[in-house]
Amino acid sequence: MSLAISARFARRELRGGLRGFRIFLACLALGVAAIAAVGSVRSAIEAGLAREGAALLGGDAELDFTYRFATDEERAWMQSVATDVSEIANFRSMAVIDRPDGAERGLTQIKAVDSAYPLIGTVELDPAIPLAEALAPQDGVPGAVMEQALIDRLGLTVGDTFRLGTQEFILTAQLAREPDSAAGGFALGPRTIVLRSSLANAELLAPGTLFNSKYRLALAENTDLAALETQARAQFENSGLRWTDARNGAPGVAEFVDRLGAFLVLVGLSGLAVGGVGVSDAVRSYLAEKTSVIATLRTLGAERATIFQTYFLQIGALSLLGIVIGVALGALAPILLAPIIEARLPIPASFALYPAPLVEAAIYGLLTAFIFTLWPLARAEDVRAATLFRDALGTAKLLPATRYLVWIALGLAALIGLAGLFSGTWRLTLWTAGGIAFALCLLALAAVLIRWLSRLLAPRARGRPALRWALGAISGSREGATSVVLSLGLGLSVLAAVGQIDGNLRNAITGNLPDIAPSYFFVDIQRDQMEGYTERLENDPAVSRIDSAPMLRGIITQINGTPAREVAGDHWVISGDRGITYSATPSENTRITAGEWWEDDYTGLPQISFAAEEAEEMGLSLGDSMTINILGRDITGTITSFREVDFSTAGIGFILSMNPSALEGAPHTFISTVYAEEGAETQILRDIANAYPNVTAIRVRDAIDRVSEVLAGLAAATSYGAAATLLTGFLVLIGAAAAGTQARTYEAAVLKTLGATRRRILISFATRAALLGLGAGAVALAAGIAGGWAVSRFVMDTDFAIIWPSALAIIIGGVVATLIAGLAFAWGPLAARPAQVLRGRE
Repeated sequence: MSLAISARFARRELRGGLRGFRIFLACLALGVAAIAAVGSVRSAIEAGLAREGAALLGGDAELDFTYRFATDEERAWMQSVATDVSEIANFRSMAVIDRPDGAERGLTQIKAVDSAYPLIGTVELDPAIPLAEALAPQDGVPGAVMEQALIDRLGLTVGDTFRLGTQEFILTAQLAREPDSAAGGFALGPRTIVLRSSLANAELLAPGTLFNSKYRLALAENTDLAALETQARAQFENSGLRWTDARNGAPGVAEFVDRLGAFLVLVGLSGLAVGGVGVSDAVRSYLAEKTSVIATLRTLGAERATIFQTYFLQIGALSLLGIVIGVALGALAPILLAPIIEARLPIPASFALYPAPLVEAAIYGLLTAFIFTLWPLARAEDVRAATLFRDALGTAKLLPATRYLVWIALGLAALIGLAGLFSGTWRLTLWTAGGIAFALCLLALAAVLIRWLSRLLAPRARGRPALRWALGAISGSREGATSVVLSLGLGLSVLAAVGQIDGNLRNAITGNLPDIAPSYFFVDIQRDQMEGYTERLENDPAVSRIDSAPMLRGIITQINGTPAREVAGDHWVISGDRGITYSATPSENTRITAGEWWEDDYTGLPQISFAAEEAEEMGLSLGDSMTINILGRDITGTITSFREVDFSTAGIGFILSMNPSALEGAPHTFISTVYAEEGAETQILRDIANAYPNVTAIRVRDAIDRVSEVLAGLAAATSYGAAATLLTGFLVLIGAAAAGTQARTYEAAVLKTLGATRRRILISFATRAALLGLGAGAVALAAGIAGGWAVSRFVMDTDFAIIWPSALAIIIGGVVATLIAGLAFAWGPLAARPAQVLRGRE
């Protein structure tokens, strides 16, 4: 028979409507919609960043320098190419309020601006006054604006005064919005904006102070940004200049959104895999009902190929319908919810229809439908004419023909390959695919084990009829138990893994802090202040330890004479400026892993001691040369040793250390960590701040809380993706429960005929659902713990411990979900009349 005849049979079958395929369509549509929606939101944010690149940056282009302001030559070049230039200094300091009972202090991120700021956009203040008016002096006291979080913390109101360093300021307004805030990156403290000229007597921008200067350029229309960047880099090649322009005004935000979006799409793929289980179940149930039709066609001479093509075309058409519904939902939902999403986003987004993420989601949907429907479709080939009026699929061999297994494997390879290509994160894609495959295999084996245990325990449940009936039903329904365990288990596995990873990451940051972490980081300590600073702390019995080191910042520009990025790729060490120190001797906690430290009185060519782990990642060896740009000056040294650097203790750790003669002459300050009893922290801060107003104190616990807030947002975003997976799993549960309604109706009729009460039958149904949910939850927990352990140990390099509250919630969730789905379809079988049901089976 030809393909045309198969198509005609398929059209006739489709005339029967969507009965039996509603769950099929819902599972496929929901999985595709989740991926399409995530991709659409990501595209909207990327479009918003591209459209508002200049506004986000605060200019058409920006030149950024570390620890210094631009030279006269650099300023002259900027003036020659730009129509306007704005200079900004960005650094951390302490805002201080003098009160009768003592001073109140708060860490703040200061933006010192000029009169041209902002070149693009508007600073929004409350009350709504111009920024120039807000920053202007009042009775000789310069003005300042501050974010509400810091105003609340310090108990300020508009009109109050506070100090930055040794300079008094008056708070004139609350800072409601900065047009260029997205380009500022992660900050440990709330923002304060002042005029740079107002800091002249504040003693905060002394030589060696940790600050960045940024020069925003307003350029003529149609300026070639790429050519201008090339010109700037060539003219100031060894200056340590960092260039950003409106083509990517917030590169850190753009990269974060891209990576988070890719991760959430991969989480969405796990939801699509759960939906695939539902799709496969729906196809199997549908074909089981068509056994007599298939057998009749075989009796009339239909070939195996004709049978396969008929139902392949039919299921293919329904799959396309589900994908179209999912794509439509995924495209429209972000647009309809745009006002809500935009209100919660700190960055601009341009919501519209974006074809690329919709095509990506459709491809994922097609491949998933192909992989999960081909197996049951292939088994339909085995229905013979002699099996007329019997459940051929129930007795068919488990595995389809080899050619179908090959096609399934090719479809799976294509799905993984395209996921890696679209996401751009092959490692994460392979980890995700491996995790899903591991979870599915574990859950499938668990389903077999649950059936075997049920069969083993059923005879021992004598005297407990409800339990015995439940165990007998579980042991006798291979596909039913498998569907429940796979669909619910995979969704719970994702949630369990997210919970374990999030909990362990939080433990890694906050756990054991009193034992290993310092109380404070003090930065910007001048060389002539070190003696008095050290004397104050060494004589304090509440202080157990003080670590201090000279501190500079530099950019690694070359390795062995080759640009660093060509050698180390996008490794984090070369992605920005890094802390650098010098020391005549290694500290007592330093462990040299290779090479030798320089002599105490060494004054020869610069030598470098580099962090061992990062050196291995970057492919460095002893004897390699490295060029570091510090304050616009290139210093080239030779790597003579590698050493262990442990950043997990929250103490001082430098990637790169050099011999003293290489760096002593450069302007710099000192950094220090103080380990003290918690009760003494306030007095230590007060004494140091009063004696040295220029010194900035960073309380480690506050920094940890700030990082934890960011992690909470990431965990929430991931949990939303996992929740979509769980919702799909719940739909599959409903489908499995609905598909088993006929069997439960017959079972209830037989039991009622034998004298069982409705209450006891209901308890049996509930017990069956609870046992399957308990099994799915337990296995999902094991898979989630394994996934969480793998990510914690091999990706995040942290210790792992089981987070029991999250673990117990997963098991309870499994039981509740199966109970709801099972009992929702229990009332019909309980209400059916036994005589009518039994006569219908004759």
